[in-house]
Amino acid sequence: MAWPYFLDCGRYFGGEEEGCYDPLEQLRGGLDAEEAPPSGLPPTFIHFTHHSYAQMVRVLRRTAARCAPVAQTYSIGRSFDGKELLVIEFSSRPGQHELMEPEVKLIGNIHGNEVAGREMLIYLAQYLCSEYLLGSPRIQRLLNTTRIHLLPSMNPDGYEVAAAEGAGYNGWTSGRQNAQNLDLNRNFPDLTSEFYRLIASRGARTDHIAVPQHYWWGKVAPETKAIMKWMRTTPFVLSASLHGGDLVVSYPFDFSQHPHEEKMFSPTPDEKMFKLLARAYADVHPMMMDKSENRCGGNFLKRGSIINGADWYSFTGGMSDFNYLHSNCFEITVELGCVKFPPEEALYTLWQHNKESLLNFMETVHRGIKGVVMDKFGKPVPSARISVKGVRHDITTAPDGDYWRLLPPGTHIVIAQAPGYSKVIKKVTIPARMRRAGRVDFILQPLGTGPKKALQGPRRSSPGLRDPHGEPEEPGREPLGARRQPGAGGSKPWWWSYFTSLSQHKPYWLLKY
Repeated sequence: MAWPYFLDCGRYFGGEEEGCYDPLEQLRGGLDAEEAPPSGLPPTFIHFTHHSYAQMVRVLRRTAARCAPVAQTYSIGRSFDGKELLVIEFSSRPGQHELMEPEVKLIGNIHGNEVAGREMLIYLAQYLCSEYLLGSPRIQRLLNTTRIHLLPSMNPDGYEVAAAEGAGYNGWTSGRQNAQNLDLNRNFPDLTSEFYRLIASRGARTDHIAVPQHYWWGKVAPETKAIMKWMRTTPFVLSASLHGGDLVVSYPFDFSQHPHEEKMFSPTPDEKMFKLLARAYADVHPMMMDKSENRCGGNFLKRGSIINGADWYSFTGGMSDFNYLHSNCFEITVELGCVKFPPEEALYTLWQHNKESLLNFMETVHRGIKGVVMDKFGKPVPSARISVKGVRHDITTAPDGDYWRLLPPGTHIVIAQAPGYSKVIKKVTIPARMRRAGRVDFILQPLGTGPKKALQGPRRSSPGLRDPHGEPEEPGREPLGARRQPGAGGSKPWWWSYFTSLSQHKPYWLLKY
């Protein structure tokens, strides 16, 4: 008979001949098992090979254990087939957000058969840990000032399908979708269409667009839900999604402004900043900068190996557009090469080509400005809006009142505002060679303060009105301290002479019956 999976085979003396089988073992991926590095090699050695799901989990957990002071692993959810979506995090204080420390995420393997990004992030995790332990000033500075999250495989189910065929034999689409046959990079809410509708309305907010209710009526993958929940709980500033099939860096928007146009330049309000982010990756990638037009990605050479997504080909439901329109996060898409499932002998070369690009891109999160928005008592103001004149896209402060605004070099007018407070405007100049975010704090003053507003006459109470600093008023109840005053035809109240002296017009409108 089959042994119940919830019982420990060894503990209950069940041998293999009795059919002792734990169906959850494959999902756990041998999480408790330790994998020693090849004999004779130092613990900092990176094994440039393909990793199965179980091997990936072991490597990530072993890496986090070696660098426990600055690393940890955690799960953001499960795939449709039940595999953990495992993230490794690097930070000076793993597991918690630090004030004014920007958060970066890198995601690989959103398409199961595009495996180069998966392996690059596994190698990157080992590299960051090793270099930190070896005392590399660059890596130590990066980890001490940045919170980095690496998700090597967003689609582990699709990877299993692709890996079954093997490197070099995989088709163009085998394993691309998840176990529900959904393309995860077409499964996010289409907020870009809503953006194009809102942009035509003067004064309408075109950032932090809510997910439409009808989106949930369709089929939403658990992997997609996990990413959306992850974004809500972490104030990400910068992100990259690693793909395969070409050699280019693309940036939003991915969906054309005119839906019937398959190729149409469709920039975001932050076009200049997105080009800077894309160049941060492409300009230090040796193959992207190769001048040969016959190479992989040679058709993008004249563009500098970067392109607006919709100008390449238009599609809806992409993760990059969703990041930009639903949160504070700026995400680019990196195509790592023309071979989606490269052979093992090509992995070391791929790592050498992308290592500096990955590091340079993560360091770019420290461009622009950062700071804290607080009230006059020093209390943080969460969800305050940070606007930049001429850029119709606001970002909001985190729960601790801190913010990060990616901005290109130049002079910018920056505005901080929040409900119940007066807005504050500052002029900021970012030098072209500045590589660290400038500190720009804001102190907001509550509305209704000041000597001229200290004397207020009685006012009518209205249902639903709320004082931002007090309790809602009850309908029909006069404000505390209000007195019924005689009408214009009788004797005047004690304050009549004061308001009469302020203007030639008699303040009859202040009288109340």
